[in-house]
Amino acid sequence: MIGTAPDGRGGVASVIEVLRAGGLFERESVRYLASHRAGSRGVKVAAALAAFWHTALACMRARPAVVHVHCASRGSFARKSLLLLIARAAGCRTIFHLHGAEFDLFAGAESGRALRWWIRRTLERSSVVIALSDSWAAFLRGYAPAARVVVVPNSVPLPAALDRAGEQSGRILFLGRADAGKGVYELLAAVAALAPALPQLHLVIGGVGELDALRRRAIDLGIDAHVSLPGWLDAAARANELARAQVFCLPSHAEGLPMAMLEAMAAAKAVVATTVGGIPEAITYGANGLLIAPGDVPALTAALKALLADGALRQQLGDNARATIARRFSTDAAMAALAALYRELDR
Repeated sequence: MIGTAPDGRGGVASVIEVLRAGGLFERESVRYLASHRAGSRGVKVAAALAAFWHTALACMRARPAVVHVHCASRGSFARKSLLLLIARAAGCRTIFHLHGAEFDLFAGAESGRALRWWIRRTLERSSVVIALSDSWAAFLRGYAPAARVVVVPNSVPLPAALDRAGEQSGRILFLGRADAGKGVYELLAAVAALAPALPQLHLVIGGVGELDALRRRAIDLGIDAHVSLPGWLDAAARANELARAQVFCLPSHAEGLPMAMLEAMAAAKAVVATTVGGIPEAITYGANGLLIAPGDVPALTAALKALLADGALRQQLGDNARATIARRFSTDAAMAALAALYRELDR
């Protein structure tokens, strides 16, 4: 299996850590190679070159039955498509596991004819292409008709205990990359609209990104006292923030199937999210969360206001969200699906 360093930041690293912690690596004899590490350009180049070298050695010497690659867009695709080429040349079966929220943009408007051909060839030459949702599977089947596409949603562990005693009134949590594509500027605008009537309102934006710009924007809006920007949060800090939050909000412009949202659902939080990527396949409006169109500040403001004002609604949506994770996005189900693919390809 090849992907970003499991101790890194972001959704793909979280996916890989869930699989490792769940025991997939031991049960299926998975050797993991990191093709990307956070850090300087030199660190990233060194990680990529090491991945090419170790992948080539492993494919020639150990002859793995399957090479499973976790891939996003742009630079990630460039690295992974070449690693898949090495694996195919060595006679290995391959899995292309797509995570990129903007892969449709990358594979379409951003790519010229030659690159689109290479993307399509990479997908169609892979033994299996994994999509995170039915909507992403439909896109991939349309883009690369000869590819074999299967759906394996992201998964998260279900916390054993559920305790709302630590929730703080008016506390909203965002987890993810703090930039315009995740809708954080619209979230600040919504908080600015709500703050005059809700003096206890507090937004926590957990993640790296445009933190200085967001601080300036909060000051400009007069809500800096209502906003915290702690930066990257490790697993323990995320769990602590989830326990304190009344509402989880992810107003993204593009997504695959966000791990942070699934973690919030598993923690029985009322979720406000957008109708992008695989999100509408996990959240049904009014049943286990609230959905809005991306970029719609009035709708975002109204959804947050409704949840903050109605404890019974928050609890109902949160309980249903947790039940959705248990029923459809459990770690055991995801690992069973991957194990079945490995056994099928190892025949």
